[in-house]
Amino acid sequence: MTIGFVMLCHTALDRAAEVARHWSTRDCPVVIHVDRRVSRSEYDGLVQALADLANIRYCGRHSCEWGTWGIVAATQEAATIMLKDFPAVRHVYLASGSCLPLRPVSELIAYLNERPRTDFIESVTTEDVGWTIGGLDLERFTLRFPFSWRKQRRLFDGYVRLQRRLGFRRQIPKGIVPHLGSQWWCLTRQTLSAILENPEREEIDAYFRRVWIPDESYFQTMVRQVSSNVESRSLTLSKFDFQGKPHIFYDDHLQLLRRSDCFVARKIWPHAERLYTNFLGDEASALAIAEPNPGKIDRLFAKAVERRTKGRAGLYMQSRHPNENWENGRTAAPYSVFEGFSDLFENFEVWLGKATGTRVHGHLFAPDKVEFAGAEKIYNGAIPDSAATRDYNPTSFITNLIWNTRGERQCFQFGPQDIQSINYFIAGDPNAQISVISGAWAIPLFHSNRNFSDIRKEAANLQKIEAQFLSELRKPWVKARVRIWSLAEFVENPMEPLQNIVDEISPRAMRRLTEAPRLADLTGFGQFLQNLRNQGMQPVLMGDFPTGDDPRPSTARRGRPYLVK
Repeated sequence: MTIGFVMLCHTALDRAAEVARHWSTRDCPVVIHVDRRVSRSEYDGLVQALADLANIRYCGRHSCEWGTWGIVAATQEAATIMLKDFPAVRHVYLASGSCLPLRPVSELIAYLNERPRTDFIESVTTEDVGWTIGGLDLERFTLRFPFSWRKQRRLFDGYVRLQRRLGFRRQIPKGIVPHLGSQWWCLTRQTLSAILENPEREEIDAYFRRVWIPDESYFQTMVRQVSSNVESRSLTLSKFDFQGKPHIFYDDHLQLLRRSDCFVARKIWPHAERLYTNFLGDEASALAIAEPNPGKIDRLFAKAVERRTKGRAGLYMQSRHPNENWENGRTAAPYSVFEGFSDLFENFEVWLGKATGTRVHGHLFAPDKVEFAGAEKIYNGAIPDSAATRDYNPTSFITNLIWNTRGERQCFQFGPQDIQSINYFIAGDPNAQISVISGAWAIPLFHSNRNFSDIRKEAANLQKIEAQFLSELRKPWVKARVRIWSLAEFVENPMEPLQNIVDEISPRAMRRLTEAPRLADLTGFGQFLQNLRNQGMQPVLMGDFPTGDDPRPSTARRGRPYLVK
């Protein structure tokens, strides 16, 4: 007893000929079907290349368009020739022209000899398993599909909608329980002949002609009627991505294919010379017959799918960039945003850089230019300090900056006078640490030598902008780590929040601050705020700031209160 192979070919016929010769010269009969759409010259070339082999046959040519009946019809005709011309065949293995044997034929024959009455075909019910990805499950058996999904998509979709609207349902033949599964199977002669010689085959075939993608359901359904021993799995390694498209194996998948222990794999890239040379070369039998176990490499495929769909955190790629919220993390690493600190403290950027050992920028979103640390003109990743370039896509600007500086924490200043289009992005970024001293924007106005009417107008505008930003930061969807102090609250005790900020940026250092940044001169600032009130502008974001010349409380600050029971 031996095994016979049915090959469905439609492209790369030279590779199909190599595989057919590999099986044929090892006493395994082969019946080949070539898609009708292949040119006659290519078909004749295949026949000529295998003319010296007596155990190869060819069946009538059908048009095998994806999702249509032609694939099943070709398989039926080729299987019929196999059973008729080669009575010694006990199992029939269905393969494609892009398949490649991974293990010696002798091992496959020995494996099947131990299971002489077992049919290997993936076969699951639509009620139990969601087989399709973005397609039809049960409806593929109850609606009619006379139009091609690929070539007549509008007619296909329109006819499906019409049938749904009219409530049309096809009658499933009596005794038929629809099943789905991979089209690549290995069936016994008894099972295959029972399917092909079924007295009701004409009626069953007429029904499946209008089923969508019948090659995934015809044999998978019929084998359940006639077989007494079905293993719902395929001996062929066939992997699909998250869109339902088959993975293509290349030369660098050699070790991966060997680890699977499967007997056959598809789809193999036609130019994978290394794969064809290794697997079609001289056979060296293994010491023990291993069980086919594609699960060994499932973890790697799962990682590949995850990398393709989610990508790396903070790295945007073509497949996800047009789709909002498809990103795997908005940015690649933690970063800190400071609002009001450079207004309250002199040379705050220099002090913070020394205290934390991080790169501290100025106002990256200043209206006129990008204030990189050290007044750099071009930063990591060839990012220029051009405001026009930045404003073309502010979110891409910040994600590129964080990605290109991975391993070095970035800190930058922000304020109501900056471009605000980045607010929503950083508020929803878990990597962002946002520290705000509300109302500190008034300090530069206090020190400015401008007309008070202009100052009042500017203060009203900046307060409105900052109030909107603070409102966003307090919403429940915010994922950034946010700390907000009023100016009066921060000035009263600046060391404690500064220590917390430094500890969070450099948690391993765990050093106490011995030097604080120098506060801006706030003498008379309280009276300045009162003047704004007198002019009709109500400053509310600064907190309860004292109106005297000294912004600090006159009494010594008491320690933390404790509740004594």
